Amino acid sequence: MPTTDQPDIHAPPFDEGWLARAGEGLDEAGRHLLTLAAQWVRGPLLGLEATTGEPLDGHSAAVACILAELGTDAETRASALLAVLPGEHPASGAGARQDPLRKAFGTEVVSLVQGTRALLRLGHLAGQASDSAATGTDQKEMQRKMLLAMAADLRIVVMRLASRLQSLRWYASSKNPCPAGFARETMELYTPLANRLGIWQIKWEMEDLAFRFLEPDTYKAIARRLEEKRVEREAFIVAVVGQLQDALRDARIPAEVTGRPKHIFSIWNKMRIKQLEFSQLFDLRALRVIVDDERACYAALALAHSLWTPVSDEFDDYISRPKPNGYRSLHTVVADGQGRTFEIQIRTRDMHQFAEYGMAAHWRYKEAGPRGGEVAAAGGYDQKIAWMRQLLAWDKDTGATAGKDGDGAPQDRAAGGGRAPAPAGESGERIYVMTPQARVIELPAGATPVDFAYYLHTDLGHRCRGARVDGQMVPLLTRLATGQTVEIIAAKSGGPSRDWLNPQLGFLASPRSRAKVRAWFNAIELQQRISQGQAMVEKELQRLGKTAINLEQMAQQLDFARADDLYVAVAKEEFSLRQIDYLLGAGKGRAAETPDKADAAPEARVYASGVGSVAKTGKSGVLVVGVDSLMTQLARCCRPAPPDDIMGFVTRGRGVSIHRRDCPSYAALAGRHPERLIDVDWGDTGDALYPIDISIHAQERPSLLRDLSEVFAKLRLNVISVNTHSRRSLAHMVFTIEVKSGEQIGRALAALNELAGVSASRH
Repeated sequence: MPTTDQPDIHAPPFDEGWLARAGEGLDEAGRHLLTLAAQWVRGPLLGLEATTGEPLDGHSAAVACILAELGTDAETRASALLAVLPGEHPASGAGARQDPLRKAFGTEVVSLVQGTRALLRLGHLAGQASDSAATGTDQKEMQRKMLLAMAADLRIVVMRLASRLQSLRWYASSKNPCPAGFARETMELYTPLANRLGIWQIKWEMEDLAFRFLEPDTYKAIARRLEEKRVEREAFIVAVVGQLQDALRDARIPAEVTGRPKHIFSIWNKMRIKQLEFSQLFDLRALRVIVDDERACYAALALAHSLWTPVSDEFDDYISRPKPNGYRSLHTVVADGQGRTFEIQIRTRDMHQFAEYGMAAHWRYKEAGPRGGEVAAAGGYDQKIAWMRQLLAWDKDTGATAGKDGDGAPQDRAAGGGRAPAPAGESGERIYVMTPQARVIELPAGATPVDFAYYLHTDLGHRCRGARVDGQMVPLLTRLATGQTVEIIAAKSGGPSRDWLNPQLGFLASPRSRAKVRAWFNAIELQQRISQGQAMVEKELQRLGKTAINLEQMAQQLDFARADDLYVAVAKEEFSLRQIDYLLGAGKGRAAETPDKADAAPEARVYASGVGSVAKTGKSGVLVVGVDSLMTQLARCCRPAPPDDIMGFVTRGRGVSIHRRDCPSYAALAGRHPERLIDVDWGDTGDALYPIDISIHAQERPSLLRDLSEVFAKLRLNVISVNTHSRRSLAHMVFTIEVKSGEQIGRALAALNELAGVSASRH
């Protein structure tokens, strides 16, 4: 975009010449709207100056001309004039000026004006940010995203870019010194946005002007070297373009061949990234060739290589090997007979459309610098940018597409005043709010001040008691919106409310925040359980008269890593205090009282048996051929228990031995002495407890025995004995427990098999 086309800064704005430039491409209604806007602002803007010192009327008039060069609609150009009017902040509601403005220009223009004023406020707040809060790549990226997210209609962003370009032009033409911070903000915030939106003219000119103010000596040195050969370079480009066009025409390859200008900042950037001297740059002279299909791309490449000598190691085939961002093209560098090198880019129309307009792929490559496309963006974010780039190109394409069937996109945009509906799923995925220091924070849509507080610091979230949004006190469940400034009011101490975890109340939208609140309450509950369990253990030890025992060592004897773990298990009723009674009563408490014997842990542990145990009473509850007075004993090989299918075997002197029908030992006895077999059945077992064996195979790991014991304790099953042995990191254990029925056996096996890496079965 050449700066020579801008109006004279001393000429009065809004004259006929200005109207011709600013109204270019508009129909009669559009020119009338623009004229009305100029009449509306001519008086109020007279004598006013922008923060840069530029007269506001001249600034707004020049911005409208820039927007005309971009081909924007009449509403955008009129809004650029009206947005700089001094007046109420758009967030303050309908004011005295807003009603007549809406009546004169309509809702669409008023919406654009309000959005532009909101972005002006954002720029003012960002300018006040401290260096520590606003510097860094992440924060600049957040500011770009917030600026785009605030603009529900992206024409607002285009207006801001045009305004920034005009300010840079004014600094250059008026010879007033441009503040370094202003130029730096242009490079870090506005030129990447122009790049993402595909507005290359604004991007290149802003880069060159900002670079001129930031690095004046380097800028002048490069400009001087370019100017020395400018006439010669332009004549050379014209000659090679004509030569290539003639060759393509003779080869019957339809193509468009144009020269591709190189800008001063892009020259310096390439020298910096690739560590090259000015004389080593091959693409100061460059061509672009656009053909119909891929086959024509390679045909044009072969033709170019036949006309000129290709430079080795300077050919890139991005068609067969696209860049990570999807960019496709052929790049080659060739030299003529005099050794003058120049670059040629060859691509199809579809490739060119993708590179220029499709899904914002080009900005990912350019901004990644030497990383070559590692920067990524959200899908909805890219779709919004892709739509904006298509909108800007529409006016130039409308002549070619008007009246064509099946190409409804340009007609739809025309009917809608240049606006397209937001892509599905895009609205409100993320919001961007600021701290009082202008640090930008990214939050999920629907986030509240409590989410904001937890993002800043977990402790601040716990102590959050109130919030100010844009200086106004708001409830904690207020949903935040992009562009707002949030200040948290916190207590000196305290914790969150349980109401915050209620999704119906809407205090929290972020899973991250909810997890932090749950963690706080879990920690409180854990401490309460530890205190409760410790009191129960100490009370039991007082009853046993063992108050001097080492609690940590006792916990380790019971297979707990720490005493706190023992307290929690006791408080949750997952561990019986009777086991402490046995440990100390059986003499094993000496290990806890004597540190040098703490490691002497036995392989088998025996717990107190229940009073109704069959092993103690001798009453098995088994009927032998309908008689229950005969002496019986339960076989230890299979340990039958109700309602197992059982058989009897008459022994010599020990009565009838009761086996499970599937017992291997019983099968062997039946084979040798079939005459001793006798039918038996379960009688009235009452509350009798029957010992059974459960076989467990598991990988050896810490606390395995404790985990298994907790299962039995939770099911309130008496463990008579445990036998363990291990081999090659595999543990085999046999637990003997007492049960009343097969239902208890089933529950025990199911619970044991739910443990990780544990396989349990009836022995």
